[in-house]
Amino acid sequence: MQIGSKYSPDNDVTLYFGDCLTLLRRIPDNEAKLVVTSPRVFEECVRVVRPGGSICWQVGHHVNGHNQVVPLDILLHPIFARFEELHDIRLRNRIVWHFEHGLHCKQRFSGRHETVLWYTKGHKYKFNLDAVRVPQKYPGKKAYKGPNRGKFSSHPLGKNPGDVWVIPNVKSRHVEKSIHPCQFPIEIPARFILALTRRGDLVVDPFMGVGSTAAAAVLYGRRAAGADLKKKYLDVAKRRALHAANGVLQYRPLNTPVYEPPPNTPLTTSPFTKVRKCSR
Repeated sequence: MQIGSKYSPDNDVTLYFGDCLTLLRRIPDNEAKLVVTSPRVFEECVRVVRPGGSICWQVGHHVNGHNQVVPLDILLHPIFARFEELHDIRLRNRIVWHFEHGLHCKQRFSGRHETVLWYTKGHKYKFNLDAVRVPQKYPGKKAYKGPNRGKFSSHPLGKNPGDVWVIPNVKSRHVEKSIHPCQFPIEIPARFILALTRRGDLVVDPFMGVGSTAAAAVLYGRRAAGADLKKKYLDVAKRRALHAANGVLQYRPLNTPVYEPPPNTPLTTSPFTKVRKCSR
Protein backbone atom coordinates (compact mmCIF):
# COMPACT_ATOMS: atom_id res chain seq x y z
CA MET A 1 0.00 0.00 0.00
CA GLN A 2 1.32 3.44 -0.95
CA ILE A 3 1.09 6.14 1.72
CA GLY A 4 2.22 9.63 0.67
CA SER A 5 2.77 12.89 2.50
CA LYS A 6 1.71 14.95 -0.56
CA TYR A 7 -1.41 14.32 -2.60
CA SER A 8 -1.11 12.11 -5.66
CA PRO A 9 -3.84 10.10 -7.39
CA ASP A 10 -1.46 7.14 -7.15
CA ASN A 11 -1.53 7.19 -3.34
CA ASP A 12 -3.74 4.73 -1.50
CA VAL A 13 -3.59 7.08 1.50
CA THR A 14 -2.37 10.68 1.68
CA LEU A 15 -1.50 12.03 5.14
CA TYR A 16 -0.44 15.66 4.86
CA PHE A 17 1.32 17.32 7.80
CA GLY A 18 0.10 20.90 7.77
CA ASP A 19 -2.88 23.12 6.96
CA CYS A 20 -5.71 21.15 5.36
CA LEU A 21 -6.39 24.02 2.93
CA THR A 22 -2.94 23.47 1.44
CA LEU A 23 -3.80 19.83 0.87
CA LEU A 24 -7.24 20.59 -0.55
CA ARG A 25 -5.84 23.10 -3.04
CA ARG A 26 -3.60 20.36 -4.44
CA ILE A 27 -6.56 18.05 -5.11
CA PRO A 28 -8.03 18.57 -8.62
CA ASP A 29 -11.63 19.56 -9.23
CA ASN A 30 -14.22 16.77 -9.02
CA GLU A 31 -11.65 14.29 -7.68
CA ALA A 32 -13.33 13.03 -4.51
CA LYS A 33 -16.45 10.91 -4.19
CA LEU A 34 -16.94 11.59 -0.48
CA VAL A 35 -15.77 14.34 1.88
CA VAL A 36 -16.12 14.13 5.66
CA THR A 37 -15.46 17.64 6.89
CA SER A 38 -15.95 20.85 8.86
CA PRO A 39 -17.69 24.00 7.57
CA ARG A 40 -14.45 25.97 7.80
CA VAL A 41 -13.30 24.51 4.50
CA PHE A 42 -16.68 23.85 2.91
CA GLU A 43 -16.02 25.85 -0.25
CA GLU A 44 -12.90 23.86 -1.11
CA CYS A 45 -14.73 20.62 -0.34
CA VAL A 46 -17.49 21.55 -2.78
CA ARG A 47 -14.83 22.10 -5.42
CA VAL A 48 -13.03 18.78 -4.97
CA VAL A 49 -16.13 16.58 -4.71
CA ARG A 50 -17.44 15.29 -8.01
CA PRO A 51 -21.04 15.57 -9.26
CA GLY A 52 -22.98 12.74 -7.67
CA GLY A 53 -20.60 12.76 -4.70
CA SER A 54 -21.33 13.56 -1.07
CA ILE A 55 -20.19 15.83 1.74
CA CYS A 56 -20.86 14.72 5.31
CA TRP A 57 -20.35 17.20 8.15
CA GLN A 58 -20.25 15.75 11.66
CA VAL A 59 -20.57 18.09 14.64
CA GLY A 60 -21.24 18.01 18.36
CA HIS A 61 -23.20 20.54 20.37
CA HIS A 62 -21.69 23.70 21.80
CA VAL A 63 -22.45 24.93 25.32
CA ASN A 64 -21.70 28.60 25.92
CA GLY A 65 -20.75 30.37 29.14
CA HIS A 66 -24.39 30.61 30.22
CA ASN A 67 -24.82 26.80 30.11
CA GLN A 68 -26.90 27.36 26.99
CA VAL A 69 -26.84 24.77 24.20
CA VAL A 70 -26.15 26.12 20.70
CA PRO A 71 -27.35 23.72 17.92
CA LEU A 72 -24.41 24.15 15.55
CA ASP A 73 -25.82 22.06 12.70
CA ILE A 74 -29.01 24.14 12.58
CA LEU A 75 -27.09 27.38 13.00
CA LEU A 76 -24.65 26.62 10.18
CA HIS A 77 -26.97 24.96 7.66
CA PRO A 78 -27.66 28.35 5.97
CA ILE A 79 -23.93 28.52 5.17
CA PHE A 80 -24.18 25.25 3.29
CA ALA A 81 -27.46 26.26 1.66
CA ARG A 82 -25.68 29.13 -0.11
CA PHE A 83 -24.09 26.53 -2.37
CA GLU A 84 -27.42 25.08 -3.46
CA GLU A 85 -27.97 27.40 -6.39
CA LEU A 86 -24.38 27.59 -7.65
CA HIS A 87 -23.28 23.97 -7.11
CA ASP A 88 -26.55 22.06 -6.59
CA ILE A 89 -25.66 21.11 -3.01
CA ARG A 90 -28.66 19.37 -1.42
CA LEU A 91 -29.28 18.17 2.13
CA ARG A 92 -30.36 14.50 2.06
CA ASN A 93 -30.31 13.53 5.75
CA ARG A 94 -29.76 14.93 9.20
CA ILE A 95 -28.38 11.92 11.02
CA VAL A 96 -28.33 11.69 14.81
CA TRP A 97 -25.42 9.74 16.29
CA HIS A 98 -26.54 8.55 19.72
CA PHE A 99 -24.12 7.19 22.31
CA GLU A 100 -24.76 6.02 25.85
CA HIS A 101 -21.83 7.51 27.75
CA GLY A 102 -20.45 10.99 28.38
CA LEU A 103 -20.32 13.79 30.93
CA HIS A 104 -23.20 13.90 33.41
CA CYS A 105 -24.93 17.28 33.60
CA LYS A 106 -26.52 18.68 36.75
CA GLN A 107 -28.49 21.65 35.36
CA ARG A 108 -29.85 20.08 32.14
CA PHE A 109 -30.27 16.68 30.50
CA SER A 110 -26.92 15.13 29.63
CA GLY A 111 -25.87 15.42 26.00
CA ARG A 112 -25.80 12.01 24.37
CA HIS A 113 -25.82 12.74 20.65
CA GLU A 114 -24.06 14.50 17.81
CA THR A 115 -25.31 15.11 14.28
CA VAL A 116 -24.14 14.53 10.73
CA LEU A 117 -25.50 16.56 7.81
CA TRP A 118 -25.28 14.60 4.56
CA TYR A 119 -25.22 16.74 1.41
CA THR A 120 -24.98 15.60 -2.20
CA LYS A 121 -23.65 17.46 -5.21
CA GLY A 122 -26.50 17.17 -7.68
CA HIS A 123 -29.70 15.17 -7.91
CA LYS A 124 -28.12 12.00 -9.27
CA TYR A 125 -26.08 10.43 -6.51
CA LYS A 126 -25.06 6.99 -5.29
CA PHE A 127 -26.81 5.38 -2.34
CA ASN A 128 -26.12 1.68 -1.78
CA LEU A 129 -28.56 0.77 0.97
CA ASP A 130 -27.83 -2.97 0.82
CA ALA A 131 -24.23 -2.35 1.93
CA VAL A 132 -25.30 -0.80 5.23
CA ARG A 133 -28.45 -2.69 6.19
CA VAL A 134 -28.70 -3.71 9.85
CA PRO A 135 -30.28 -6.87 11.30
CA GLN A 136 -34.05 -7.00 11.33
CA LYS A 137 -35.71 -6.63 14.71
CA TYR A 138 -38.27 -9.33 13.80
CA PRO A 139 -36.59 -11.44 11.09
CA GLY A 140 -39.28 -14.15 11.27
CA LYS A 141 -42.19 -11.76 10.74
CA LYS A 142 -44.60 -12.78 7.97
CA ALA A 143 -47.35 -10.91 6.15
CA TYR A 144 -50.78 -11.78 7.53
CA LYS A 145 -52.87 -10.59 4.60
CA GLY A 146 -52.70 -9.65 0.94
CA PRO A 147 -50.95 -11.47 -1.93
CA ASN A 148 -47.82 -12.05 0.20
CA ARG A 149 -49.70 -13.60 3.11
CA GLY A 150 -47.56 -16.19 4.87
CA LYS A 151 -44.34 -14.94 3.27
CA PHE A 152 -41.55 -13.20 5.14
CA SER A 153 -42.29 -9.48 5.18
CA SER A 154 -38.81 -8.21 6.02
CA HIS A 155 -35.90 -7.73 3.62
CA PRO A 156 -33.56 -10.76 3.74
CA LEU A 157 -30.46 -8.55 3.93
CA GLY A 158 -31.75 -6.52 6.88
CA LYS A 159 -33.40 -3.17 7.35
CA ASN A 160 -32.54 0.46 6.65
CA PRO A 161 -30.49 1.75 9.63
CA GLY A 162 -32.58 4.93 9.72
CA ASP A 163 -31.34 8.38 10.67
CA VAL A 164 -30.61 7.60 14.34
CA TRP A 165 -27.40 5.59 14.75
CA VAL A 166 -26.67 4.02 18.13
CA ILE A 167 -22.91 3.60 18.14
CA PRO A 168 -20.68 3.73 21.26
CA ASN A 169 -18.33 6.70 21.41
CA VAL A 170 -14.59 6.10 21.77
CA LYS A 171 -13.85 6.18 25.48
CA SER A 172 -10.88 4.86 27.47
CA ARG A 173 -11.75 1.16 27.20
CA HIS A 174 -12.94 1.27 23.59
CA VAL A 175 -10.96 -1.08 21.35
CA GLU A 176 -10.19 1.80 18.98
CA LYS A 177 -9.01 4.28 21.63
CA SER A 178 -5.76 6.11 20.82
CA ILE A 179 -4.13 9.38 21.91
CA HIS A 180 -6.75 11.67 20.34
CA PRO A 181 -9.16 13.25 22.88
CA CYS A 182 -12.12 13.53 20.46
CA GLN A 183 -11.73 10.44 18.31
CA PHE A 184 -14.85 9.15 16.58
CA PRO A 185 -15.53 5.45 15.88
CA ILE A 186 -14.67 3.86 12.56
CA GLU A 187 -18.27 2.74 12.06
CA ILE A 188 -19.46 6.29 11.35
CA PRO A 189 -17.26 6.98 8.30
CA ALA A 190 -17.53 3.30 7.32
CA ARG A 191 -21.30 3.55 6.87
CA PHE A 192 -20.95 6.58 4.63
CA ILE A 193 -18.10 4.99 2.68
CA LEU A 194 -20.06 1.81 2.02
CA ALA A 195 -23.30 3.58 1.16
CA LEU A 196 -21.96 6.50 -0.90
CA THR A 197 -18.80 5.30 -2.68
CA ARG A 198 -17.41 2.48 -4.78
CA ARG A 199 -14.12 0.61 -4.49
CA GLY A 200 -11.22 2.78 -5.60
CA ASP A 201 -13.03 6.09 -4.94
CA LEU A 202 -11.27 8.90 -3.09
CA VAL A 203 -12.52 9.78 0.41
CA VAL A 204 -11.25 13.09 1.83
CA ASP A 205 -11.19 14.00 5.52
CA PRO A 206 -9.48 17.42 5.76
CA PHE A 207 -9.14 17.14 9.56
CA MET A 208 -7.77 13.60 9.62
CA GLY A 209 -6.75 13.33 13.27
CA VAL A 210 -5.74 9.76 14.08
CA GLY A 211 -7.19 8.42 10.87
CA SER A 212 -10.56 6.85 11.60
CA THR A 213 -11.74 7.82 8.10
CA ALA A 214 -8.50 6.62 6.49
CA ALA A 215 -8.69 3.28 8.31
CA ALA A 216 -12.32 2.81 7.24
CA ALA A 217 -11.43 3.68 3.64
CA VAL A 218 -8.60 1.14 3.54
CA LEU A 219 -10.76 -1.55 5.13
CA TYR A 220 -13.24 -1.27 2.28
CA GLY A 221 -10.90 -0.71 -0.65
CA ARG A 222 -11.16 3.06 -1.05
CA ARG A 223 -8.43 5.70 -1.23
CA ALA A 224 -8.12 8.37 1.45
CA ALA A 225 -6.58 11.80 1.90
CA GLY A 226 -6.43 14.12 4.88
CA ALA A 227 -4.31 16.48 6.92
CA ASP A 228 -3.52 17.41 10.48
CA LEU A 229 -1.37 19.99 12.25
CA LYS A 230 -0.10 17.46 14.80
CA LYS A 231 2.52 15.00 13.58
CA LYS A 232 1.83 12.58 16.44
CA TYR A 233 -1.77 12.16 15.25
CA LEU A 234 -0.67 11.45 11.67
CA ASP A 235 1.79 8.86 12.96
CA VAL A 236 -1.12 7.05 14.59
CA ALA A 237 -3.22 7.46 11.42
CA LYS A 238 -0.45 5.92 9.32
CA ARG A 239 -0.12 2.97 11.68
CA ARG A 240 -3.88 2.37 11.68
CA ALA A 241 -4.03 2.54 7.87
CA LEU A 242 -1.21 -0.02 7.62
CA HIS A 243 -2.92 -2.27 10.15
CA ALA A 244 -6.15 -2.03 8.15
CA ALA A 245 -4.30 -2.99 4.96
CA ASN A 246 -2.65 -5.95 6.69
CA GLY A 247 -5.85 -7.19 8.34
CA VAL A 248 -4.67 -6.60 11.91
CA LEU A 249 -6.52 -3.40 12.76
CA GLN A 250 -8.42 -3.53 16.04
CA TYR A 251 -11.83 -1.96 15.62
CA ARG A 252 -15.44 -2.46 16.61
CA PRO A 253 -17.13 -4.36 13.74
CA LEU A 254 -20.16 -2.77 12.11
CA ASN A 255 -23.57 -3.53 13.63
CA THR A 256 -22.12 -4.96 16.83
CA PRO A 257 -24.92 -4.83 19.45
CA VAL A 258 -24.42 -2.31 22.23
CA TYR A 259 -23.46 -4.18 25.39
CA GLU A 260 -26.08 -4.43 28.11
CA PRO A 261 -24.96 -5.71 31.53
CA PRO A 262 -26.93 -8.73 32.75
CA PRO A 263 -29.68 -8.00 35.31
CA ASN A 264 -29.29 -8.44 39.07
CA THR A 265 -25.56 -7.83 39.17
CA PRO A 266 -23.75 -5.31 41.40
CA LEU A 267 -23.45 -2.99 38.39
CA THR A 268 -27.13 -3.10 37.45
CA THR A 269 -28.83 -3.30 40.86
CA SER A 270 -29.37 0.07 42.51
CA PRO A 271 -28.62 0.26 46.24
CA PHE A 272 -31.89 2.19 46.54
CA THR A 273 -33.94 -0.66 45.03
CA LYS A 274 -35.44 -3.18 47.39
CA VAL A 275 -35.22 -6.71 46.05
CA ARG A 276 -38.14 -8.81 47.22
CA LYS A 277 -37.64 -12.54 47.66
CA CYS A 278 -40.50 -14.71 46.53
CA SER A 279 -41.30 -17.72 48.73
CA ARG A 280 -43.11 -20.82 47.54
